[in-house]
Amino acid sequence: MIKVYLVEDQALVRDAVAALLSLDFNVEVIGQASNGQDALNEINALSKDLHPDIVLTDIEMPSMNGIELSEQIAAKHPAINMVIMTTFSRAGYIRRSLSAGVKGFILKEAPSEELINALKKVMQGQKVIDPELAINALDDTDPLTDKERKALKLASDGLKTSEIAKQLYISEGTTRNYLSDAIAKLNATNRIDAARIARQKGWL
Repeated sequence: MIKVYLVEDQALVRDAVAALLSLDFNVEVIGQASNGQDALNEINALSKDLHPDIVLTDIEMPSMNGIELSEQIAAKHPAINMVIMTTFSRAGYIRRSLSAGVKGFILKEAPSEELINALKKVMQGQKVIDPELAINALDDTDPLTDKERKALKLASDGLKTSEIAKQLYISEGTTRNYLSDAIAKLNATNRIDAARIARQKGWL
């Protein structure tokens, strides 16, 4: 029996995927959450023998996205396998997911049997990522540093330079440097344009 914890912010999609997985006698959905932070809190509270075998998560969610959740799970519960399902095939998402230790990357439009087979393959120790998506990911390198990415994300959320500096515990001058470097690397006209480009690539 494969124990799956499902994380998806859209209730209808979450319910549909849970119902789909329950059709296979080898899969049991043991928990659900609408965002990464709630999922992490609940998994942290579980005893080790009650941990899921796989956390199946969306990427774009409030509070904590799927890639950030994957990083947290890898650090705190390395025995749990992470599989991402998404409507986005952005190369940047795939690269960041692989770096976070994700074992599978499944598009939501894939046939249902493909999703279930992917979970079974992950439990056998395999990585499951569409070959074409993997090639695209290798061909599209993220030029941003972690600090530049964080500053750009906060800027895209509407925060001012002073507010970003406080969030990242750095000076306003350093914040402006990070944003300026990000704008230059992405050949953008300003921080909003840079954030748009980075988000389209899946780097943000």
